[in-house]
Amino acid sequence: MRLISFVVSGQAGRSHHLGALVDGSADDGTLVDLTAATRCSLTARGASARAAARIAACLVPHDVTAFADGGEACMDTARASLEAALSEGWEVDPLGAQVRYATGEVRMLPAVPSPPLLRDFMAFEEHLRNIYPRLRRDIPPEWYEIPAYYKGNPTAVGAHGEDIAVPSYADSLDLEFEFAAVIGPGGVDISEEDALGHVLGWTVYNDFSARTVQSQEMAVGLGPAKGKDFLHGHVLGPALVTADEVPDPYALAMTARVNGETWTTGTSADMHWRFEQMIAHASRGERIQAGEVFGSGTVGGGSAAERGRVLNVGAVVELEVERLGVLRNRIVAGPRTTREGVHRDS
Repeated sequence: MRLISFVVSGQAGRSHHLGALVDGSADDGTLVDLTAATRCSLTARGASARAAARIAACLVPHDVTAFADGGEACMDTARASLEAALSEGWEVDPLGAQVRYATGEVRMLPAVPSPPLLRDFMAFEEHLRNIYPRLRRDIPPEWYEIPAYYKGNPTAVGAHGEDIAVPSYADSLDLEFEFAAVIGPGGVDISEEDALGHVLGWTVYNDFSARTVQSQEMAVGLGPAKGKDFLHGHVLGPALVTADEVPDPYALAMTARVNGETWTTGTSADMHWRFEQMIAHASRGERIQAGEVFGSGTVGGGSAAERGRVLNVGAVVELEVERLGVLRNRIVAGPRTTREGVHRDS
């Protein structure tokens, strides 16, 4: 399934939903609301509308993290409900709620709207070979010893199609073209052999960066923090593609375009560190949780810094990963401040 989290606005306010993209793309396609479809399926089997609502909210919750935590029970129910909805052609559920939506009717949320934790790794050696000489540094030998990562702010996630504002303390942004694993069943001390069994699915990830402050932070030996953790800076989308739809995560073409110009054509086959190693390392003596996001790090050529460039206001970034879709965002102006914290116009 291609899972999409979305918001619908109505008379009762905004409501959050978990849908499956059944045709077309995230920009021009059709979604089936999986929770509504489950309510239809339950009433078709004799449940009252009230009971169907209660059971469906447990079996197919609208929140991706709760859905991931439900394991095979949630996944199997969602698949069965989707199949029934497509065969029966349900349009409205027993509560009068819509079952099918055009993607243009809804507002996309991040592929994982509320991850409990975001861990971002550095898996592509080519990116390091491109970027470290610009920093007048060698690749640390420790990089070849462990799959190192930083922890990002899980509330700073953004969505497909969302405008990304340059934060107040920066003049420009950079992209970082990645893809990410989303954890299903959690665990402690997971072996490499079992690690991919803990992946619910995959999504495209743009780890936007404010390079100037990132460089300041990392010169101290900490971070990145404000260099990454600004509003909507960790963009995940457009969909969370379940693991069964991606037979080999290490055979995916990766293409980045900025304002229509192709900046890189990479492949996940070039990863030095694999997700099995990342998951095993992160779970060593520590519990990883359902819904956590594990970023791959930047594919070679997948940042402006590698080209000696920056992303200015108005730039449109498109990141395409085979089987996972196209993630698109535009850079816009944000509020500005001086070093003394006094606001000024941009």
